[in-house]
Amino acid sequence: MPTPPRIPRRAGRFLNILSESLCQPRVGESHNPLTPHGRDLGLTFVGHATFLLQLGGQTLLVDPNFANWLVLVKRLRRPGVELPSLPPVDWVLITHAHMDHLNRPSLRRIVGHTRRATGRAPGIILPRHTKDLVRDIDFSQVVELERWESFQTGQLQITQTPARHWGARMIHDSHRGFGGYVIEGAGHSIYHSGDTAYFEGFREIGQRLAPRLALLPIGAYQPDSFRGVHASPEDALRGFLDLGAETMVPMHYGTFRLSEEPMEEPVPRLLEAARAASVEDRMFVMEEGRTAFFPAGDKTSQGPQAELVEQAS
Repeated sequence: MPTPPRIPRRAGRFLNILSESLCQPRVGESHNPLTPHGRDLGLTFVGHATFLLQLGGQTLLVDPNFANWLVLVKRLRRPGVELPSLPPVDWVLITHAHMDHLNRPSLRRIVGHTRRATGRAPGIILPRHTKDLVRDIDFSQVVELERWESFQTGQLQITQTPARHWGARMIHDSHRGFGGYVIEGAGHSIYHSGDTAYFEGFREIGQRLAPRLALLPIGAYQPDSFRGVHASPEDALRGFLDLGAETMVPMHYGTFRLSEEPMEEPVPRLLEAARAASVEDRMFVMEEGRTAFFPAGDKTSQGPQAELVEQAS
């Protein structure tokens, strides 16, 4: 009898993850995002690393992914906002080229949705060496940023920040850039880290840009070797404390099964670590599709969460 082919351990783990995901039903509900009043920031968690930001008279969408499948990987929680329910988008921000962050079908739909609503297409901001991936999508403007480079749009300044991850779309194109963004202006300062492991750069980002609100990833950390490119909940909390930000919103969990930890594990682990560090009141776990309003204020103001109201649609 011939010997069956030996499946490498990593491939075997991935196949197990895929098979488990296929058996799980897709859950979750969609809601309509709300519009902020005055100078408030409206923040809506769509799911995974996708956030809708409304501030300074502009609408930004970070790492938009509305796909039900990433090739063979099934989406297990529905988008908290269906794409047709989005307001017209001014700018799309992409942190890196991985398919769960730069999702080309979603980008095409966003361009069409905004064009139908306003007669114009949004612009897109990406890391260096990634614009070729969206060249055939009809964005009004394509801006590539280097690390620490900034772009001004209206009242908002958008700065690309470093991360500990990688940017290849495929195996051979490791030249592509990656990182996060700090969005400053209109009385707000928000940091979206993109995918990242813990690294000393959190401290430098805090020193240079002092974001008040930090959107940080807490999933895809098992096996332990994944922590070289993804943060565990405890790693993310450590990064949050290094940043010196006032409020942390966790992301990158619960949507796609990308690793071995249980899907329901990251948030309780984060809150347990936050309790141990006496910063549980600075954690703000958002439900997909709900809009939270953050009041404007300067960077020395204390505790925006005391005035934060989560709105139900």
